[in-house]
Amino acid sequence: MDAFCRLSGLDPLWDWNRTWYTANPDLTQCFQNTVLVWVPCFYLWLLAPFYCLHLYCHDSGRIRMSGLCTAKMVRNFILNLFLSVFSIFDFCLPLYQMYSHCPLIILCFIPVSVQILALCIIQLERIRGCRSSVFLFLFWVLAVVCSLVPLRAKIQLALDEGIASDIVRYLAFFSYFTIQLAELFLCCFADQPPEGKNILEKNPCPVKDASFLSKILFWWFTGLVVKGYRTPLAAEDLWTLREEDTSQKIISELQQEWTAECAKLQRQEKALASGVALGSRLPDQAQLLRKLQKEQSSGFFLLRTLARKFGSYFLTGTLCIIFHDAFMFAIPQVLSLLLSFMKDEDAPLWKGYFYATLMFLLSCLQSLFNHQYMYTCFTVGMRVKTAVMGLVYRKSLVINSSARRTCTVGEIVNLVSADTQKLMDFVVYFNAVWLAPIEIALCLFFLWQHLGPSALAGIATVILIFPLNGFIAKKRSKLQEVQMKFMDGRIRLMNEILNGIKILKFYAWEKAFLEQVLGYREKELKALKKSQILYSISIASFNSSSFLIAFAMFGVYVTIDARNVLDAQKVFVSMALINILKTPLSQLPFAISTSMQAMVSLRRLGKYLCSEELKPDNVSKASLTSDAEQVVIENGTFSWSAEGQPCLKRREMVGSVAYVPQQAWIQNATVQDNITFGREKLKTWYNRVLEACALLPDLDILPAGDATEIGEKGLNLSGGQKQRVSLARAVYRKADVYLLDDPLSAVDAHVGQHIFDKVIGPKGVLRDKTRVLVTHGMSFLPQADLILVLVDGEITESGSYQELLSRNGAFAEFIRTFATNTERKESVMQRAGSRRSNARLSMIDFMPFSRDLSQEQLIGGDTTNTNLQNMEPVSEIDQEQIPEDLGKLTEADKAFTGRVKLEMYKKYFKTIGLALIIPIVFLYAFQQGASLAYNYWLSMWADDPVVNGTQIDTDLKLTVFGALGFAQGIAIFGTTVAISICGIIASRHLHTDLLINVLRSPMSFFESTPSGNLLNRFAKEIDAIDCMVPEGLKMMLSYVFKLMEVCIIVLMATPFAAVIILPLSFLYACVQSFYVATSCQLRRLEAVSRSPIYTHFNETVQGASVIRAFGEQPRFILQANERVDFNQTSYFPRFVATRWLAVNLEFVGNGVVLAASILSVMGKSTLSPGIVGLAVSHSLQVTGILSWIVRSWTDVENNIVSVERVNEYADTAKEASWTIEGSSLPLAWPQKGTIEFQDYGLQYRKGLELALKGITLNVQEREKVGIVGRTGAGKSSLALGIFRILEAAKGKIFVDGVNIADIGLHDLRSRITIIPQDPVLFSGSLRMNLDPFDTYSDEEMWSALELAHLKNFVSNLPDKLNYECSEGGENLSLGQRQLVCLARALLRKTKILVLDEATAAVDLETDTLIQSTIRTQFEDCTVLTIAHRLNTIMDYTRVIVMDRGHISEMDSPANLIAQRGQFYRMCREAGLV
Repeated sequence: MDAFCRLSGLDPLWDWNRTWYTANPDLTQCFQNTVLVWVPCFYLWLLAPFYCLHLYCHDSGRIRMSGLCTAKMVRNFILNLFLSVFSIFDFCLPLYQMYSHCPLIILCFIPVSVQILALCIIQLERIRGCRSSVFLFLFWVLAVVCSLVPLRAKIQLALDEGIASDIVRYLAFFSYFTIQLAELFLCCFADQPPEGKNILEKNPCPVKDASFLSKILFWWFTGLVVKGYRTPLAAEDLWTLREEDTSQKIISELQQEWTAECAKLQRQEKALASGVALGSRLPDQAQLLRKLQKEQSSGFFLLRTLARKFGSYFLTGTLCIIFHDAFMFAIPQVLSLLLSFMKDEDAPLWKGYFYATLMFLLSCLQSLFNHQYMYTCFTVGMRVKTAVMGLVYRKSLVINSSARRTCTVGEIVNLVSADTQKLMDFVVYFNAVWLAPIEIALCLFFLWQHLGPSALAGIATVILIFPLNGFIAKKRSKLQEVQMKFMDGRIRLMNEILNGIKILKFYAWEKAFLEQVLGYREKELKALKKSQILYSISIASFNSSSFLIAFAMFGVYVTIDARNVLDAQKVFVSMALINILKTPLSQLPFAISTSMQAMVSLRRLGKYLCSEELKPDNVSKASLTSDAEQVVIENGTFSWSAEGQPCLKRREMVGSVAYVPQQAWIQNATVQDNITFGREKLKTWYNRVLEACALLPDLDILPAGDATEIGEKGLNLSGGQKQRVSLARAVYRKADVYLLDDPLSAVDAHVGQHIFDKVIGPKGVLRDKTRVLVTHGMSFLPQADLILVLVDGEITESGSYQELLSRNGAFAEFIRTFATNTERKESVMQRAGSRRSNARLSMIDFMPFSRDLSQEQLIGGDTTNTNLQNMEPVSEIDQEQIPEDLGKLTEADKAFTGRVKLEMYKKYFKTIGLALIIPIVFLYAFQQGASLAYNYWLSMWADDPVVNGTQIDTDLKLTVFGALGFAQGIAIFGTTVAISICGIIASRHLHTDLLINVLRSPMSFFESTPSGNLLNRFAKEIDAIDCMVPEGLKMMLSYVFKLMEVCIIVLMATPFAAVIILPLSFLYACVQSFYVATSCQLRRLEAVSRSPIYTHFNETVQGASVIRAFGEQPRFILQANERVDFNQTSYFPRFVATRWLAVNLEFVGNGVVLAASILSVMGKSTLSPGIVGLAVSHSLQVTGILSWIVRSWTDVENNIVSVERVNEYADTAKEASWTIEGSSLPLAWPQKGTIEFQDYGLQYRKGLELALKGITLNVQEREKVGIVGRTGAGKSSLALGIFRILEAAKGKIFVDGVNIADIGLHDLRSRITIIPQDPVLFSGSLRMNLDPFDTYSDEEMWSALELAHLKNFVSNLPDKLNYECSEGGENLSLGQRQLVCLARALLRKTKILVLDEATAAVDLETDTLIQSTIRTQFEDCTVLTIAHRLNTIMDYTRVIVMDRGHISEMDSPANLIAQRGQFYRMCREAGLV
């Protein structure tokens, strides 16, 4: 190049004396005219072919010629003209005059050709739809940067010689530079969308319209931040997802790849199975090994599928983190140069400014690349979450029963909540697994360069800190397992309490379960406290690690050789490297742990996603033809699992299918939506279905008719109503084949008769359809075309009703034993689950054995007979309420808006107490004071003069340094322990208050509040108060005090920095306030939108069989996609908000670095290197400190929302007091059992009409009263009134002459007994389920069990009374659970017994046992029976017939039949008269 420069008559290419060793640096003329001109040119020419290929492969459509595009092209054309002039006059013409035949003249035209190429690329980008060009942006940045040196030279020359000497050339160059700047400025904007791409989106994401510069600085996000600051964000303010982030786009592509991977795995399994077909010597071990291999393989296949899909985008992020690390390690080297400059008295000032500016630029680039990496990782994590959720959801719709039995609903939901979160963490921290060791090695390498072998002392300290933290982590892991075990137990118990809250209130068991929950809670907090103390040791060691490593290295360095001098360069460059070292040291263990957890999650997900599916060819569905066999089973063998015999050999169905399950599956939607089930509403047919299924009277009572919302699992419908809605759904479908599993089990006798006549029977709406029913009973058997009798899974008899009776087999004997009159033509003794068909009406009858529901894995819909009126919303709504909201029942989880109220902070800190808060603040001040002292001491040490090659009193200096550092470490331990204990104190109080508030809430509260919302408070919100709030407070306080330390140090070094720090503080405060307001609201919106995903998922898993039967999988998948996408619309801006904050704050922090450096250079003559090193090295930490203060503050505010949400139920309506102190109620009350209603009225909510109207009634001692009436007549309302589940709207109830409104609820409820329709058991021992207060002896329990016909069963159990019942009592049959409820009543033996349709859900045999026990054991008690089966009350003293809240008839059964009124008609329908 020098020869070329000489050829052109210029000076050499490079001259150190002109560029570096001078007070006025400049580049040579040859360098300016060649390298600075050609660098942008070579960049464009070398990369243009690849960029053009990229544009060719990614066509986004043509962009119209816009003003922006025109401006770019015009300016480029003018630039070409200027460049041509410069090339000819500045370089080509002199060269041509000297060497006319020199081929180098061609080089003159390189710049011109590059500008022409840039013009072509602009046009190509427009044609291919590229709206913002990274490629050209970098080119113009290079061009402008390379033009800065000639610009400075031209300005200097003009100042020296005057501009008039060559005014044309000067003006041309200045114009040329201005146009280059203009081109760069225009590249900072994005062009308009391509033609045809203007798809109208409601609120499109602005990132699509953002330029490259806006994307890397996240300026495109500013609009949402400003909007969130002005007004609290709502869901409609959020942007729609980009197409590449939507569930439909991600899963549609991923599903095909995953299906192919699953096929590979199955082929491997088959190959392995064929390889061991001859047998194995170790079958058990081999089987276990194969199972583990399969799980690992499935996890690997899932990882490979995800990597193929998202790997390329993830790699761009990896490239960013590599650049980030390069800049990060460059900064200490520049700091070293700056400090050496401060020592060199002769060094020109421009070098100091150069180093300061370079450090600022490197810090900015480090920030940019770091946050691009984080943005990429979170985007990939979000897409992985969407992908995994979609795969698991789709799998849950096709998984077979055998595989389904191996995992509970909770476990499946856990896959899409906990396991997807672990995968998201894995995406963020995976690179740290391999990058952190490299970073640690580089830090130690650079430390070795500065301190030599003494750096090994730092390694030794790290090696010592690691085992300590490893030991602590291991102990904490065990303690966390213990804590999680108790937490799981507490949440499981809370779930059961919420599911069985009505039973708890009926039995007055709240206190017993309250104590159980608090017992779990105390054990949980005890484990948490130990864990937090260990964690505090870990935090103290980590936060003191900088000091410990420095103390070890500096101590060894000055000790091994007296001539080893600690100067500012060694000290503060080493400290900067140690601060870098802390990040990978903290990240590596966490990254490894996260990766291990992710591997476990991948195996769990892979195992589930590879589990067996239902085989579509098991059931062949043919098209419907007349006179064809519609259901054919050939040599069928059915089982709930694949073990042993094959599940299914062959089954064929003709036509479409509708299915009614035994336990009705009801969606949390309106009545209409449940019935139409995704089909269009055909009004005439719809009304006909409602009438046939006896739903019209119910709709009249519902607040909003068929627009009334049904709660979770149908909680606000009675068992009969749920079953009728389930039946209506099937009837509305107009299918060809109906599979009816006990559709009449929970309805009254006359309603059952109505449904049979109108729906199933010979004249019903399904008369032309094939109906297959299954039943224990014989209600409508005479009208069946074919009856199949099953015993032990085999068909023992088949034929018509008369044929089976004439054979005198087991069926005939069963009918004669249990039927009242087998010869009546329609023996309709409802119950026992009629399941039938006709026209082609087949009945499958189970012989009288109690059916074990748990065997069938029937999940979902409980048959709680919550009264019909319960379905209205319970929130206080005035009568003027708008009709659209009238049918709303469940209250969606509310997202609070705006900043968290100050009262929440006051409430939180009030539970801790001022006596603890003040010492904590002083401890923090002491901690940071010690840190400031040892750092300042270090700077003084570095400035200590060197005498004869040594520094004096190094031992004293090292001792003081060590003492101050250790004092700081002890203070850190003290502050972290104190805050942790304060957090535990606060969370204990808040949890107890929440628990008491919930348990003291009335039933209406539980009917309108989804159980998921309440469980969320007890699980996630309490967990946040336990851990997240104290953690956020620790971080925030430590960083706030650290920032104060940095500011003090910078101001000590350069007081003039206050002029810079104050405006930067104002800017920081603005950014912080904008961010916190928006971030808090986004967090709330994201939390609220997360619940519907899990609710829908839970609902789908429970109703998968119904969804499959109706062929509604695509609709439910679409709904799941919508819910996931809706959640991601708030999650995406939430993590972008953090990046926006970090980039903006780190630029503010980098401003502090620049200010400290520039001011230090300016004060070179007065400042020592030690104080400059202290100030600059601390200012380098400001970027991180500022970000962490805002993030930790935001975390505190985000998590203090949990206090807000937990406190939400403090102000809701509460029940009356459980007990009244000083009550004069006798211990033996009630002694007689008389009940008197005086003009009693009851309503379910203010504003609604009375459910009971003017009831006046006297029930005498030992009287047996039956209460009958259709659903909604007010039968159960009487029971609710007696137990004060609902308070009287008017009138009074007296029991033994005592007004029940004047006594405590527990005093009342514990003295009377109910046997409810739904037999609820809780997980725990059988003893606890019978007697949670432990008040009865074993003898009394065994006596009660004997009377309840359970003694033999319990005696044969392994643990007898201590036998552990599973959740909901699922390991007992339905009949056994009902008998346990009977045993409870026998134990209490109160004078008043209420039976609320207690035998509606059991088989005939269990019913007979219960009725006989009640007649004998409660002979001297007053018994009120709400009856479905009229035959059970025919021998009662009196029968009350309820109708629309009134008593319509009341007399003895015989008299009522004689009067031929409503009761007579009901008996006639039931076949009793």
